[in-house]
Amino acid sequence: MSARIAASTTAMTALFSGLVFGVGLIVSGMANPAKVLGFLDLAGLWDPSLALVMAGAIGVGLVAFFVANKRTVSFIGAAMQLPTARHIDRRLMIGSALFGIGWGIAGFCPGPALVALGMGEIKALVFVAAMLGGMLLFEMLEVARLYVIHRITISKGQS
Repeated sequence: MSARIAASTTAMTALFSGLVFGVGLIVSGMANPAKVLGFLDLAGLWDPSLALVMAGAIGVGLVAFFVANKRTVSFIGAAMQLPTARHIDRRLMIGSALFGIGWGIAGFCPGPALVALGMGEIKALVFVAAMLGGMLLFEMLEVARLYVIHRITISKGQS
């Protein structure tokens, strides 16, 4: 298979997967922040319907990862790139907490926010802008953190 055909196949597969994901988010109500906030409101009028959506997604994910772990290439011939990290550290816990807080405040997480943005939701525009700002802030802090580690390593080598 030529590189051009492989790139086209990958792009078309990504487009199709994204469309299926987006339609699934719309049909399930995950792109509607009111529905999500209703699910998160355990003390009020709790809407448990998204728990079924999550259970279904977890089931599909478990099967997909089980199959993926048995393969060396994807169904379209690309190399499998599965996560290898298994440890839970402070950075993961803080990031997870920030994600949950943002989800609870806005009723969006990244995927549904992009779908809602595509549907013209102004609240999604604000969320996506804040999300991109948070990503930029993280990258800046990460560069600064790595710079400090590098400087410490250099100074220890000189002593």
